[in-house]
Amino acid sequence: MSAERDFEDLPSTNQVVYTEAPAAEASGPLKRDLVAGLEKGLAVIEAFDQERPRLTISEVAARTGLTRAAARRYLLTLTHLGFVSQDRKMFALTPKVLRLGQSYMHSARLPRIVEPELHKLAYALKEASSAGVLDGSDVICIAATSAGRVVSPTLQPGTRVPAYCAGNGRVLLAALPQPEVDAWIARQELAALTPHTITHPERLRIEIARARSLGYACIDQELELGLRTVAVPLKNYRGDTVAAMNISVHASRMSMDQLVEHCLPPLLQAQAHLRMLL
Repeated sequence: MSAERDFEDLPSTNQVVYTEAPAAEASGPLKRDLVAGLEKGLAVIEAFDQERPRLTISEVAARTGLTRAAARRYLLTLTHLGFVSQDRKMFALTPKVLRLGQSYMHSARLPRIVEPELHKLAYALKEASSAGVLDGSDVICIAATSAGRVVSPTLQPGTRVPAYCAGNGRVLLAALPQPEVDAWIARQELAALTPHTITHPERLRIEIARARSLGYACIDQELELGLRTVAVPLKNYRGDTVAAMNISVHASRMSMDQLVEHCLPPLLQAQAHLRMLL
């Protein structure tokens, strides 16, 4: 099976039909039912990332849209609760924040169902495997196993990567209605993470359409140099895409065609098995 199949040659019989969601469902909860303080407190936690692990009050205010006075109160509250530490003017998250992620990993049904299948795949193929869900502009890894091969630091639970250049991201985007895909692409800053990263909106749109038609996505060193990935969507018994799963290999050991030929069939088998469980 070739990974270089031309998009123009794809069959037109596998078209996805989308229906409009009811207006009541799309509108969401009423504003008066939301707790603004909780929303802002979580936004303060999310302001810290790998590039900026330590922030001042002013920087937190700028990143969250809060006033400096409000940012100070939230930071002091989080410090009091043990989620943030303070060193003079600088603030940083503490390991206690991991409790929030652990609560999800220990209680959520999706990672517990997917993880055993990832282990079977990874150890049968002797390659790394991971599963993720779409969150805004990123894909969050919810489960992963390396099978002894560490091909990327992004293949571990809790890591986030840009959806536009990740295999799991492409198939998750392919599951969205086309108007939502267009709106999503329009909001992105498509940075070139490697010389192979697709950054042209129209070409990205074509690749997402390709993933929708084929039922899988291939990424050739777009996220990281040397990292090749094939990914499939994970659907529940109703046919709704709830996550995505991939196999990742180092480019020095396997070409894209070899990756598809060797890894896609067992990946599709795992997909079919998980559909009965999700």
